Amino acid sequence: MKLYNTLNRKTEEFKPLDEKRVKIYTCGPTVYSFAHIGNFTSYIYWDLLIRTLLLNGYGVDRVLNITDVGHLTSDADEGEDKMEKGAKREGKTVWEVAEMYMEDFLKNFRALNMVEPTSICRATDFIKEDFALVDTLDKKGYLYDTTDGLYFDTSKFPTYADFARLDLDHLKAGARVDFNSEKKNISDFAVWKWIRDGEDHAMQWEYRGRMGYPGWHLECATIIHEKLGEPIDIHCGGVDHIPVHHTNEIAEIEAAYDHKMANYWLHNNFITIEGEKISKSIGNVYYFDDLTERGFSPMDYKMWVLQGHYQSERNFAFNDLAAAKQRLLNYRNFAVLRWQKDATDLSEARKAILEQLNNNLNSAGAFAELDKVINTNVPDEEFVKFLDDAFGLNIAESTPDISEDLKAKIKERFEAKQARDFAKADRLRDEIAEEGIALLDNAEGSTWQYAK
Repeated sequence: MKLYNTLNRKTEEFKPLDEKRVKIYTCGPTVYSFAHIGNFTSYIYWDLLIRTLLLNGYGVDRVLNITDVGHLTSDADEGEDKMEKGAKREGKTVWEVAEMYMEDFLKNFRALNMVEPTSICRATDFIKEDFALVDTLDKKGYLYDTTDGLYFDTSKFPTYADFARLDLDHLKAGARVDFNSEKKNISDFAVWKWIRDGEDHAMQWEYRGRMGYPGWHLECATIIHEKLGEPIDIHCGGVDHIPVHHTNEIAEIEAAYDHKMANYWLHNNFITIEGEKISKSIGNVYYFDDLTERGFSPMDYKMWVLQGHYQSERNFAFNDLAAAKQRLLNYRNFAVLRWQKDATDLSEARKAILEQLNNNLNSAGAFAELDKVINTNVPDEEFVKFLDDAFGLNIAESTPDISEDLKAKIKERFEAKQARDFAKADRLRDEIAEEGIALLDNAEGSTWQYAK
């Protein structure tokens, strides 16, 4: 199995720390608003990663975090906390907002048939553990105090710029006029934020005699240390996390514990919609309810996502989603043949599909291998299960065998057609169509498939 490792900027053979279990951390949502379809792209790709590991015989310990505090509207430790912003917009408490949007996220996460994480961790459940990490960093001399928070001095962590290949001199030269004068370096970041006079912040905890709240990067570092222990095998996230969030996580973990944080880093690219960045201001934000209203299911969207590669920028359009829906229908109608004909040997196809997935999660290549066999072969139940294990598209569950009464009606309709009783044949065909079933006739009889 080979994966593209952001750490080294190349595709590498995957070698886990433990031959039996793989430790994975995937950055989760900030639950200050409803997650749109673009937000779920990364979770679909990381679900493919989990499934591929499982197919290769690994056990997986996967942690997904829920950011319900500490994520500011700017990645540069400025602006309003996103949770506070959401609470004001909704006229609710931050705790109510977090609960509402977390439940909605998990509802859609499960509707996409994702492998359930080993642990789903809310940032606010790890505040005491945050204190311990801050204390460790401070004792080791990495922090300094300012009026708005405890900051990490990046000049004391010599490899700070390595992960993102940052040009710190260039960053300093391009610093804004209103750059925080208390920061020693442009790249320094807040580990813990203080509540300042007049600041309205509902989520706050007492630490060192002052009220405050954790920085966004701290929560991930703490959760990884507590739930998985460093180093971990794989850390996943979006490409936007590379220069700030993941760079700062690495600094916190490796400075505090003198251990490498992760051996492999995977980053997904983003989707645009009709060629534009997803933005509420231009009105191109779609949610799963919007897709449902247009006749598409979460599985149709998952199919569309998996037709591309996680490292590629994708452009979403509804005509492409319709094509993905049809392709998934083709796979479902391939699966229903298992109820009607004797199975053929698809062991080579199974091997070829897994080889594509093992090649840096090449799901597009895996589908191309599947396309080679669907028109001339018949799967058995085990092969259909393999497809669901690989892609999580609910093919087996969505293709049950039809009832004996419907099978009898299909046979009766074919016999009527053979007897040239076309009125009866057409009536029965229409009754069968009302059940969502289409018929294909041949010399031996009729085979059935789903019409939609």
